[in-house]
Amino acid sequence: MDNLTHTLTAVAISHAGLNRKTRFATLTLILGANAPDIDLVAGFQDGATYLKYHRGITHSFLGIIVIAIILWGFMSWIGKRVPAKPGTVLNTRWLLCAAFLGTASHLLLDFTNAYGVRPFLPFSGRWYAWDIMFIFDPLLLTLLALGLGLPWLLRLVSEEVGARQPNLAAGGIFALCAMAALWGVRDFAHRRALNILDSRTYSDENPQKLGAFPSPWNPLEWTGVAETETIFDVLRVKVLDPDQPPEELRTFHKPEASPALRAAMTTRTGRIFMDFARFPWGEVDESEDGFLVSLRDLRFYSGVTQARSFVADIELDKNLRVRAQSFRFTAPRRQGEE
Repeated sequence: MDNLTHTLTAVAISHAGLNRKTRFATLTLILGANAPDIDLVAGFQDGATYLKYHRGITHSFLGIIVIAIILWGFMSWIGKRVPAKPGTVLNTRWLLCAAFLGTASHLLLDFTNAYGVRPFLPFSGRWYAWDIMFIFDPLLLTLLALGLGLPWLLRLVSEEVGARQPNLAAGGIFALCAMAALWGVRDFAHRRALNILDSRTYSDENPQKLGAFPSPWNPLEWTGVAETETIFDVLRVKVLDPDQPPEELRTFHKPEASPALRAAMTTRTGRIFMDFARFPWGEVDESEDGFLVSLRDLRFYSGVTQARSFVADIELDKNLRVRAQSFRFTAPRRQGEE
């Protein structure tokens, strides 16, 4: 998830009651909720390095425990040196709880979307994803903003008129409950979308693998990917009407095996990409200078934007030597591509 969602979730947890247990609870929660994304520094090298290390060890069970302990030690050290206001105390046990809740909330939120996490690193690099939330989910952000912002606005009004100030804890609890309710609705819709996809054939072939991925605003509309022996079918699924067949967005025919495709997959970028991709599809363009091999992960396909998402491009010469390789989250559509 985006860092604004992580931050607002941390604030909601704090307002729900943890900020009354110890000093620096809110700050510790916010730092813990964002600290696992320190692996973003891998992006300074190149896109493939970012893909390899992002949501890596810092997004594992071991990683969030280590980060929480380091953060707890740092905040305890700060808390003992910053003068306390009257009536406030530094409770190191609750501070440790805040650090763990912050880092754990990051891992949980990232697990809910299609990108996924590798929680068992360094022992296993397997990806896990719930697939129910958009990576940048405006609906979830709206619910968090309402839960946290409305009580704050009411408090400002109450101060103006001299009325009793509302309790901010209610807003934090509402925000967290709204998040859980949204997860429940999306999980139900996700299972229903998968059942709809599994109930049909694709070009007279039974699906070997299925995926359903959410739209940013409508919890009842999903993008489905069905893989058969010869094709990938990308469809729009509306779960309220299971009798209505899904709308086909595009069919991707699996490429024939070729030396250029095999060579591209054995490059550094190709290996990193194939380790990450769940629905990998490749195409090979031959020219006078050599070959351009593009690899895409179709779980991030969009029929709306004019860009290719999650694409690795590998340029090879006629002797299949690598001339250039790159990974980008978005790339312009090729000429003639639908």
